[in-house]
Amino acid sequence: MKQPKVKRWTLAPDWGAHAPRVMAIARPRSRTFLRQNISARRRNQHARARALPRKYRAFTLIELLVVITIIVILMGLLFPAFRGVQDQAKKTQAKNDLTQIVTAVSAYYTEYGRYPTSAATDAAATYGPGGSTTENGGLFNELRATGTLTLNTRQIVFINPPDAKDQNTARSGIKNSTGGYYDPWGTEYAIALDADYDNQITPNPYGGSGGAGSSPIRQGAIAWSLGKDTKLGNNGDNVFKNASGVQSDDVISWQ
Repeated sequence: MKQPKVKRWTLAPDWGAHAPRVMAIARPRSRTFLRQNISARRRNQHARARALPRKYRAFTLIELLVVITIIVILMGLLFPAFRGVQDQAKKTQAKNDLTQIVTAVSAYYTEYGRYPTSAATDAAATYGPGGSTTENGGLFNELRATGTLTLNTRQIVFINPPDAKDQNTARSGIKNSTGGYYDPWGTEYAIALDADYDNQITPNPYGGSGGAGSSPIRQGAIAWSLGKDTKLGNNGDNVFKNASGVQSDDVISWQ
């Protein structure tokens, strides 16, 4: 049986670079193969997405609501404690201010041999809230050697408190328009002096009972702050009470 003749390409010796090229044509891939390939790529993309670090993945709405709820609960628990710390810091500042006031009055007495007052009774020599002179600016002008001086003739500075940051609502400093010295809650400090020089101050602002010392107080000068409620011995948490037995949040110099 004769074999069929196969036509073969032969290169003519004079074709050179212009010889015809035989190109192989790839067989088309089946649809099944294409579908499998696409599915594999999608699985790889999902796997890479799951492998991303947490910071590259977005929070869901439920997760955000849970986080916000936790933050609100924590703020509700911490806010009272924060307010308590603030109140304690103000009490500490007021106590330091009162100590400096009494020290300044004592230094004045050492320098002049008398207290910075022209009053003849202890009640008349009480300055600030509840005193016969409801503002303490005149007393502190003498102690600070500012303004028109009638007592501190040598112009000696015995105390130099800072100016209040907000002059409209003065706190923790001097109000320049009046010269008054204000506590951290916005009320002037009260000061009482032994104007009759009997080595005691009569009466005790808080009475003779309740933990604020006996009456009279055997000191030459005392000072106190009305505290957060800005009232004498009312609705507070300190150990002493006013004359009516009500607990006080006031700060006093003689304890």
